[in-house]
Amino acid sequence: MNTEARYASAQVEALPDEPVSSGMFGWYKHTTPSEKRAFWSCKIGYGLDAMDTQFLSFVIPTLIATWGLSKGEAGLIGTVTLLTSALGGWVAGILSDRIGRVKTLQITILWFAFFTLVCAFAQNYTQLLVARGLMGFGFGGEWTAGAVLIGEVIRPRDRGKAVGMVQAGWAVGWAVAAGLYTLVFSFLPGDIAWRALFALGILPAPFVIMIRRLVDEPEVHKQQKQRELDANDRSSFLEIFGPGIWLTTLRTAILATGTQGGYYAITTWLPTYLKTEQHLSVVGTGGYLAVVIAGSYAGYLCGAFLSDRFGRRLNFIVFALASMGIALVYTRVPMSNTLLLILGFPLGFFASGIFAGMGAFMTELFPTRIRGSGQGFCYNFGRAVGATFPFLIGFVAQKMSLGIAIGTFAAAAYGVVILAALTLPETRGAKLTS
Repeated sequence: MNTEARYASAQVEALPDEPVSSGMFGWYKHTTPSEKRAFWSCKIGYGLDAMDTQFLSFVIPTLIATWGLSKGEAGLIGTVTLLTSALGGWVAGILSDRIGRVKTLQITILWFAFFTLVCAFAQNYTQLLVARGLMGFGFGGEWTAGAVLIGEVIRPRDRGKAVGMVQAGWAVGWAVAAGLYTLVFSFLPGDIAWRALFALGILPAPFVIMIRRLVDEPEVHKQQKQRELDANDRSSFLEIFGPGIWLTTLRTAILATGTQGGYYAITTWLPTYLKTEQHLSVVGTGGYLAVVIAGSYAGYLCGAFLSDRFGRRLNFIVFALASMGIALVYTRVPMSNTLLLILGFPLGFFASGIFAGMGAFMTELFPTRIRGSGQGFCYNFGRAVGATFPFLIGFVAQKMSLGIAIGTFAAAAYGVVILAALTLPETRGAKLTS
């Protein structure tokens, strides 16, 4: 098969005549039992992924006190996790094209659950660093496999809402992690509690049994693999850099870099800025965190609905502009604890909501034979580059105000999002063809 014919299959068809969904959740009643099982498997899987991932942020103060870690050493654990998750996400994308979306989802969940448990038995900093790095491979891979799976299962008209609501599972998992942390640390001393919390990370493992029994491989992927078998034409992940598709890969990777760079710029350093330069005491408390998480969940849901209602590109642009505005307000406007608490909601809403349309958009941009590879590479390239933003902000802040550094990097990142979105095609309602 020549290159032009191969990628002609990536072209989208007109939106078919389908029953119209009403409201944010009306689409769900039109889904089949198989689609419902796929939806809940991906949503719960992503929530469990978030739960295991967020455990670290809650136990860092205890690790610093118990093991005498420096802030730099503690921060390195988070950085290594992000970098290995980027590699794991790319590998999972390649695997999902080779062995299937469902099987890859199972492997990634088992992987991050097992290595979260291993973290509980670490005896020193090096062991925890290695275990957490290995956990990152599964953490990054789960998003890729789940996003491709649900994107291929749900009908075109509602793909954005479904994939975005799966993405909202992150906020749920974050909230569960916060609840478990509060519960465990209320009953156990700190030097035991942090291990118990990581040990709970094995809880997602039995969930794989349900996925194995109840979730089917997307029909569009099964048909594609049969065609490849008949034609003896196996796909290669290198095709995402080939003629006819490389420019899409480049622009999508830039889009992902902007969204994640902006998110890390704001969420990593903003609490430190508010504590040290604005001297606000509410930062880091349970009440403030709850408001941010609530805003995050609402942002995912609204972003998902709006991406289907008004289009992927406009959604990215609006949320990018709003996120830039939030960063500006936080770093330029004097505020009280009360105002900070109120602003926690829009912070979570826009910084997280911009991701709601990402999975559906990438699903529609790449042809079936390399969809996992393309989605896995682009999203995780953005994660790897975006993970350097916290370091760069810390470096630049040695010569200027931390608030100015945060605002500058956030504005640059979201500006990149807007430019990338303007150059990419609108794919809302695209029917996936093979």
